[in-house]
Amino acid sequence: MAAGATKSQSYNVVIVGQRGRLQYEALLFAASLRAMSPGFKGRLLIAEPQPNDRWSYDPRMGNGEILECLDDLEAEVIPFENRHFGEMYPYGNKIEMLAYLPEGEPFVFFDTDTLITGDLTRVPFDFSRPTASLRREGTWPQIELYGPGYTAIWKSLYDKFGLDFESSLDPAWPEEFWRHYLYFNAGFFFYECPRVFGARFLDYALKIKNHSPEELVCQELDPWLDQVALPLVIHGLGGGRDTLPEGLLDGEVSCHYRMFPLLYARESDRAIEVLERVTAPNKIKKALKQYDPIKRMVYNGRGAKVRALFDQDDLPRKEQAIRNRIKKNGFWMR
Repeated sequence: MAAGATKSQSYNVVIVGQRGRLQYEALLFAASLRAMSPGFKGRLLIAEPQPNDRWSYDPRMGNGEILECLDDLEAEVIPFENRHFGEMYPYGNKIEMLAYLPEGEPFVFFDTDTLITGDLTRVPFDFSRPTASLRREGTWPQIELYGPGYTAIWKSLYDKFGLDFESSLDPAWPEEFWRHYLYFNAGFFFYECPRVFGARFLDYALKIKNHSPEELVCQELDPWLDQVALPLVIHGLGGGRDTLPEGLLDGEVSCHYRMFPLLYARESDRAIEVLERVTAPNKIKKALKQYDPIKRMVYNGRGAKVRALFDQDDLPRKEQAIRNRIKKNGFWMR
């Protein structure tokens, strides 16, 4: 068990829910959490962006059946305002919503396209030492032939925020290989106070977006901005890549599936079993069948056809190759 973690720890779980795909995924997440972690005693919070000039439409969850099911599952909707991001960069929701969560209460954020597949109370969170998902590829930065390398790019960011760069490096990997540098997927993260984490996350993200170092001149920040800022936040708050045991989150206890065709193509038999179990109750089924990818993949059997295209013990190394095979067979949906 990680230092500082206790079996009796209390914390909140938070996801983002809004109109469209995310409200259906929010219901799946809530149903899987309640089914797989009946001993979880914390609050399940669903952060919901509110309509304002950052949106060209009302982003609130508008489906009454979804909301009724969420209420049955004891999920609490927490409204929040987008002051900096919104429709033009929806990944910013996970940054801005943190200011509206209960101050001083430990939290675990999950991307909404996640299933809880095991007992979350088994995870020995040390909320004083944050981390995030290590299930990622080397998506950022993209090194240009005559441009700065990984070291120059990342060091410019650590220097910008007065952070120690050397202590963030992983000596198990060589310099100028992406794994040498602290880099996460933002599919989950946690800390002892959402307001502290969120204030730093927002500050770093805005400064990178608006006043990035010259070493980033050739780098795209959309959609990578949150994942560029996140390791700086985690390192600055005393966390790192090794604060959780391997194999629990993004393993036995949670599955960040991202899209339903990818779920059926590459995730574990356990994840498929949990998905099909929690989507079976009639009230939940009635609500979820309104979303075409769930209707076709889960209820109409398309997911089984996708799964039959792959050997789950010998998958293509790159996600793009998996996507291409699904598309070639006419089964892609998003």
